[in-house]
Amino acid sequence: MSAILTRDDEQRRLAEESRDRLSAVVGTIYTRIEPLETFFMAEEYHQKYRLRNAPPLFRELRGYYPDADEFRDSTAAARLNGYLDGNGTCSELDAEIDSYGLSSVGAELLRSTVCGPTRR
Repeated sequence: MSAILTRDDEQRRLAEESRDRLSAVVGTIYTRIEPLETFFMAEEYHQKYRLRNAPPLFRELRGYYPDADEFRDSTAAARLNGYLDGNGTCSELDAEIDSYGLSSVGAELLRSTVCGPTRR
C-alpha cells in the first residue's frame, strides 16, 4: 500500500495539493493520505534496504556508522540508499558524492550504479 501519513491539517493540505497537481498530469493517484497515529520504526534489517543489497557500499557505510541507530539516522546512508533505489540523477550525484567520504572504489561503484557503466 502506498500512503502519506500526516501529522496535522497543514501537512494534509499540502499532500492533497501535491496529489491533485500530479493526478492532473498522470491520472488517478492511488496513494492514500491518512493521519499519522502510531508510528513503529522498522526492524534494523529493513533499514536502508537498497544499501544493504550493495554489500561493498553497505560495509563501507557501516564502518563509518557501526552503531545501528547512527547508521539508521545517517543522512549519507539515506542519500546513498535513495540513489541506489533510482532516486537522483548522475549530475546530482556528481555534485555531492565527495561529501559522503567514500573510498575511490565505493565512489566509483556508486557512480557506476547511478550513471551506468559508461559515463557521458
